[in-house]
Amino acid sequence: MKRLPIPEDVTGEEVDKDVRQELQSLPKTLAEDVARNLVMVARLIDEDAEQAYGYSRVALRLASRVAAVREAAGFAAYATQRYSEALAEFRAARRMTGSVELWPVMADCERGMGRPERALAMAGEAEVQRLDKAGQVEMRLVVAGARRDMGQLDAAIVTLQSPELASNALQPWTARLRYAYADALLAADRESEAREWFAKAVEADKDGSTDASDRLAELDGVEFVDALVDENDTDTENDTDTDTENDTESGTGSAAEDAGTTKDAEEGGETGEADARPADSATLESAGGSPAREGSTRGESDVHGEDHGDEA
Repeated sequence: MKRLPIPEDVTGEEVDKDVRQELQSLPKTLAEDVARNLVMVARLIDEDAEQAYGYSRVALRLASRVAAVREAAGFAAYATQRYSEALAEFRAARRMTGSVELWPVMADCERGMGRPERALAMAGEAEVQRLDKAGQVEMRLVVAGARRDMGQLDAAIVTLQSPELASNALQPWTARLRYAYADALLAADRESEAREWFAKAVEADKDGSTDASDRLAELDGVEFVDALVDENDTDTENDTDTDTENDTESGTGSAAEDAGTTKDAEEGGETGEADARPADSATLESAGGSPAREGSTRGESDVHGEDHGDEA
């Protein structure tokens, strides 16, 4: 079995107490190995999802019957847009634990596979009533996204209009909920309202989980300029000016060269063609992420393990 390198400072003790308890069903050495891979998944999933996915596959091969491992594998697959694989892992984890907390992300996987109508059907199931407040807000976000996938923009806006959206109390989900609402309003050409809600999302987004500030600046017509690029451009211009002055002083500038070339032509010499190569240019664009995923998949990978691919 191919293993991936793990830094020495990763001991496996970093996992949550509940996960550590689940791993107690394994031999000690194996449990430590699995735990270290799970730590790497958690460390990398936001900055390098593909690498995190690799570590999740190692953990999965080592302990496919541990619910925490199946859940971690599901989130790593989800982060890399392997939605079919993610859904299979989430279903397996749910069968093992009986928990409904993964229901919203399972519904979002259906969206990712281009099946928004199935996500809407899941929103009407009894499992939603068992979700805590955070889970219900997540489900509302998924439903709104599914409505947008189906071209039902007005319905998406209405779906997001909720007590949680109107509340002034800041919760972990507040910034994302306000952002999704602002984004839907903007898609409906309700720009002034969208600006108001992007501003409210900025107020709630203390950890920068959205790009609401960038979207707000864009609506206000603010353009961000890369100071380093400007400085380099200025230096280049200064260097060019200096070179031109030096050439003029030494008599070797373009005017002197043209004169010499003309003289050669008059004397019957061959005149070479000028090397007219325009400077290369590149346009750098940046775009913020949106909570409403586009519903495209990166392809489905085979899932290894005894429980993989089972339907709920």
